[in-house]
Amino acid sequence: MATRLPAETSALAGHPFPLGAHAEGGGVRFAVTSSVAEAVEVCLLAEDGTERRVELTERTFGVWHGLIPGVTSGQRYGYRVHGPYDPHRGVRCNPAKLLVDPYATRITGALTDLDAALGYTGDPMHGKPSEVDSLGSVPLSVVGSHGGPDTGAKPEVPYEESVVYELHVKGFTERHPFLPEELRGTYLGIAHPVIIEHLVRLGVTAVELLPVHWFTEEPHLVRTGRRNYWGYSPLGYFAPHVAYASEPGREVEEFRTMVAALHAVNIEVIMDVVFNHTCEGGFEGPTLSFRGLDAPAYYLHGPRGGGFDLTGCGNTLEAGSPTVIRLVTDSLRYWATEMGVDGFRFDLASTLGRPHGGAFDRDSAMLTAITTDPVLSHCKLIAEPWDVTGDGYRVGAFGAQWAEWNGRYRDTVRDFWRGMVRVDDLAYRLSGSSDLYDHNLRRPWQSINFVTAHDGFTLRDLVSYNAKHNEANGEDNRDGGNDNRSWNHGAEGPTDDPEINALRARQARNLLATLLLSTGTPMVTAGDELWRTQHGNNNAYCLDDETSWLDWAGGAESESMLAFARRLIHLRADSPALRQPQFFEGRTTPTGKPDLVWLRPDGEEMTEQDWFDDDRRTLGMWIDGSNSQSRTRAGELIPDHSWLLWLHAGDEPVEITLPPEEYGATFKPTLDTSRADGTPVSSDPMKPGGALTLPSWSLLLLRAPR
Repeated sequence: MATRLPAETSALAGHPFPLGAHAEGGGVRFAVTSSVAEAVEVCLLAEDGTERRVELTERTFGVWHGLIPGVTSGQRYGYRVHGPYDPHRGVRCNPAKLLVDPYATRITGALTDLDAALGYTGDPMHGKPSEVDSLGSVPLSVVGSHGGPDTGAKPEVPYEESVVYELHVKGFTERHPFLPEELRGTYLGIAHPVIIEHLVRLGVTAVELLPVHWFTEEPHLVRTGRRNYWGYSPLGYFAPHVAYASEPGREVEEFRTMVAALHAVNIEVIMDVVFNHTCEGGFEGPTLSFRGLDAPAYYLHGPRGGGFDLTGCGNTLEAGSPTVIRLVTDSLRYWATEMGVDGFRFDLASTLGRPHGGAFDRDSAMLTAITTDPVLSHCKLIAEPWDVTGDGYRVGAFGAQWAEWNGRYRDTVRDFWRGMVRVDDLAYRLSGSSDLYDHNLRRPWQSINFVTAHDGFTLRDLVSYNAKHNEANGEDNRDGGNDNRSWNHGAEGPTDDPEINALRARQARNLLATLLLSTGTPMVTAGDELWRTQHGNNNAYCLDDETSWLDWAGGAESESMLAFARRLIHLRADSPALRQPQFFEGRTTPTGKPDLVWLRPDGEEMTEQDWFDDDRRTLGMWIDGSNSQSRTRAGELIPDHSWLLWLHAGDEPVEITLPPEEYGATFKPTLDTSRADGTPVSSDPMKPGGALTLPSWSLLLLRAPR
């Protein structure tokens, strides 16, 4: 245990903002907010473990602040907060617990002793405050320094041109054979030319990083000796996670280097941010930062100080608290400006619209503060529009500036390709989900379309398993979702049956092609293009091993799927009519036909009765490219070819009649999912009214040249 010295009062007054630790005036100015504290000490830790306490005597607007001369960047520190300990009022001050600065830009160390970090003895609501000093058992803040490598010009890719690629910083490169070993699993690993080349050849325009805020294991993982792999348990909202640095202590510089490398090839960086809960867990969990500083200001509380959990993670940040709103917006602004980040995906974003735990309000103080911020309003803002409550599923309910992960899209497309949904719902998803987003000034690209994500089956597993197989998680297969809408096609898991394997690969191509040919913004999960499997695990949040890491070794199936994905993404990029930024309206086009027409297999337009045919498994979609609403960066309209898309989710082949001449003089097969690389059997133009056969479970795209 560190040697403790009496607290000093040698801090100069300084000023309250900005919060955090900032080098200035020959020292470092510290500022931390707490409305309940009676005294706050900065604890400076020397290399030999000696602790020097300096009391912050100035308090302005609820911010405790002071400038300590002689302190420099790299200084390790924490806070001790003196004040009331009254769990029934939600107040849990305990100076025995060393607290991480919520605004620290670097964090070091780890939670090594959970019991020492607990702020109480006995019962968390009725016990006494713990007198065990947590120093030596908990992470420490580090005084950072501003600046670093230039992050480059932001690409500012329009949403309608975007293809998002969700990846995990460690898992993406941990097994890459051509990366230097010291760069695998790091920010610099992603910046390496071999990784940049993969992303560029694939054609994605943005990487969406699973959480990179500094995080630590939740209490239940600590007690069972397991790891948090995904990172949805934040502690530091300004500090990059140090485990992803090739050289600890240089995580800020390495993160900025990664951003610069991606920006240099016009790829944006989107961060998955977790502002709905923290790693401190329920009130039976440790006191590491927020709980000890000012629990009522940071967390939702129920009657008599009890917990109020809207996240399923033990605690919920209070979205109606000015302290939390300031923390969130300051953090986002820091990453957007200092670290060069282009956008943010908000985990369990419905909680941010539920101040004080009430009903969802898209115009809540938190959501409004984000969208009206002069910096953040220029960023891509993506909501995961649900939480774990019955009222939490809010797909389509966010405000005008928010894009959303479209869970309805995922479910409908999965169901269609296993033969379990009517084509009327599919039509909405293919054309931008106007039923969800054609209101409140929204655009089709605000639908973030996806069929897989980190949470759930990989693309390969989606077509290979009927049920989850999460035994390796140590929770008796009880964790993870049960509503997977998957289909194993006749065998559970790996099989030597060539027909089953061929059908699985075709269905994967169907799902991927549907995703990339739909109006909206597609999101692809890293590794799906490499035919990655998690062996049926749909919740690998605690598996920091080969289950979660990408296998770059290749093989025929992997190479084939990669070639198909590249072809598909580049086809979308070259086809403005397939990624229009406006909803289809039935407007008359230069061809004399509406901008969008739905077709039956006989080549005739769908009737109202046809839409309610529960047995219909084939749908044609004609998009008139002569009236494409896509524009150049200068704002000029871009005409395109017209496109005819056929989707057939049936066990038997189906005869198709091409539409008459007013739809196009010829129809040229362009993409065929019944073929391994998507190349049609023949690309010879076909005449209007001609017949063709769609194989079972297949998708065919034809081009009608303008």
